[in-house]
Amino acid sequence: MQEIQYHISLKKGDIGPYVILTGDPGRVPFIAKYFDHAEKVAQNREYVTYTGTVGGIKISAVSTGIGCPSTAICIEELSRIGANTFIRVGTAGSLQESVKYGDLVISTGTVREEGTTRQYIPVNYPAVPDYETLSALVESTKKLGYSYHYGITHCKDAFYSEINQGLPMDEENSKIWTYWRKSNVLATSMEAAAIFVLASLKKLRSGEVLAVIGLTYDEKPVSNILQKDVVVEHAIKTAIEAIKLLHLKDTKKITKNHN
Repeated sequence: MQEIQYHISLKKGDIGPYVILTGDPGRVPFIAKYFDHAEKVAQNREYVTYTGTVGGIKISAVSTGIGCPSTAICIEELSRIGANTFIRVGTAGSLQESVKYGDLVISTGTVREEGTTRQYIPVNYPAVPDYETLSALVESTKKLGYSYHYGITHCKDAFYSEINQGLPMDEENSKIWTYWRKSNVLATSMEAAAIFVLASLKKLRSGEVLAVIGLTYDEKPVSNILQKDVVVEHAIKTAIEAIKLLHLKDTKKITKNHN
């Protein structure tokens, strides 16, 4: 009998090698609507999983919950049962005036301003996606014609730390956010560091495409909620198109190795 992973309640065979990750459990069935066929295979705690196919490719969508601690658990357990490619589809707040509502942001790396990954490796180890997945995401966004940016993003633990609330750390936090803006960091969200670092350590593939629904630089982390589904749809389609490209490359590699 296959061992069921403790937190995600999945075993080998339940998922595809390509996994779309998203924070919100409610977003998983929304993602699965873009598969050719999909069915719900597990739900436990913050982890909801749908598995199906896209153009004959076995693919899964899994929620991670909010933040790096639960995301790290998800990556650990998914990697044990056959997942090797992780693409996060998430939402983000812009840190640059040039990055507008409805734009997509593809992470080329993320600032590790969270605590989880520091328990795996020192903070001077970079949190970056692999080149193949990054390239596939950029190529897919261009093909689909969406407005996008690629560059460094930011990963945090405390969602509301970017808003001045009369709390003791307000002044210091304001200075830190100014540093990131002046350093050309494009957007901020909460899960990429765990995905990038763990994937790198485990020799797996990872990437991230973010839908901008807030203006963090203007202290509006969630300000375009009414149009969120439209923007997230663009991120989902980009991720699926990227998986098709990666699968094509994987197939060619297998064929070449067999010849």
